[in-house]
Amino acid sequence: MKRVFSKALLAGGMLLGLSVASVGVMSTSFAADTGVAKPDAAKGEQLFTHGDPARGIVACITCHGAAGNSTIAANPNLAAQSHEYLAQQLETFRSQDGKPPLRRGKGGVNTVMTTFAQGLTAADIQNVAYYLAQQPLDWSKAGTATDKATVALGESIWRGGIPDRRVPACASCHSANGAGLPGKFPRLAGQHPGYLAEQLALFANGDRANSDMMHQIANRMTPADIAAVADYAAGLR
Repeated sequence: MKRVFSKALLAGGMLLGLSVASVGVMSTSFAADTGVAKPDAAKGEQLFTHGDPARGIVACITCHGAAGNSTIAANPNLAAQSHEYLAQQLETFRSQDGKPPLRRGKGGVNTVMTTFAQGLTAADIQNVAYYLAQQPLDWSKAGTATDKATVALGESIWRGGIPDRRVPACASCHSANGAGLPGKFPRLAGQHPGYLAEQLALFANGDRANSDMMHQIANRMTPADIAAVADYAAGLR
């Protein structure tokens, strides 16, 4: 059993982000890696807070809250998330070469984020992501666990996975306290539990298609598993 579980950990990857290969770790040479100059946090703050009416870009603060601290349960907290992860996720909301975006909503339809992200330049994406990565998470507004009845199940999956279904421990990539691994795996602690559960469900049914690894993992989980571990993750500190 230990050998099987070890293999599951190695093969399983992370719970809600992307594999290391798909995310990549940006080098210090932003121009070489992205085709744009080094990110500008001031420009990112301007776009996040005020948008760009001339280009039809809505201010991100409208849905994601001041400095990326969302008070709307359906919209994720973005503050303190890694720059690389945020930039990569924005890219996967965009249509590429006429193909549907990799991140879609329930039923495979585009979300409102596709409309917003499509109008951004590569520099915009880097700037906004860089700004958000520097903002502290406001724990007074962060998501938290709400269901005492599922704590034991959520903790079990987070710490030990579900070995007989080859679901790895979430903590193996997102860390014991849910802080994630900057540049590789996203922070889940303090995220809104409903949002986390929704994303796992989208991974499971393939509507969120920016990680085949996550599709395989989430597809092995029951709705009860998903609800429990999402609620537990939100409550981590």
